[in-house]
Amino acid sequence: MGKRIRLAFKRRREGKTDYRKRLKLLMSGLPRLVVRKTNKYVIAQVVESKEAKDFTVCYVNSKELSNYGWEKNFKNVAASYLTGLLIGIKAREKGIKKVVPDFGLHRSTKGSKLYAVLKGALEAGLEINCKEEMLPSDERIIQVSKLDKKEFEEIKEKIKENILKLKK
Repeated sequence: MGKRIRLAFKRRREGKTDYRKRLKLLMSGLPRLVVRKTNKYVIAQVVESKEAKDFTVCYVNSKELSNYGWEKNFKNVAASYLTGLLIGIKAREKGIKKVVPDFGLHRSTKGSKLYAVLKGALEAGLEINCKEEMLPSDERIIQVSKLDKKEFEEIKEKIKENILKLKK
């Protein structure tokens, strides 16, 4: 008989899950702000883990920004910031105050789209443990949006107003 080979978990072999990182996130006991990038969109969701099962509390795709007057690219830093603002407002409505960021296997780079989502969520009122220096500057967010500051602020206000209207 030959030697027995112990295989790693399937999702680890496929390069989809880092189980050490996931365990640390779950041990915090806080809901996770999961941020994922696709080829066209940025997806943000707040996920709670109970008894080895993940439950999505709220979900936002950057495509939803078109409902608020956003006509630019759905994957840039500005769209990521607005997506974070939207998920932050929705999470606050569901009673979530503090979250842990979960970027999965995406690389953590200073000022990236991932941190733009966190900045939007922070502005919406969520508590997130994150260094201020990692967040993109306001000038960069507005510059990437290719809008002037006034137009960008109008879209932000539309998001805040429409969410409050839906709440009533």
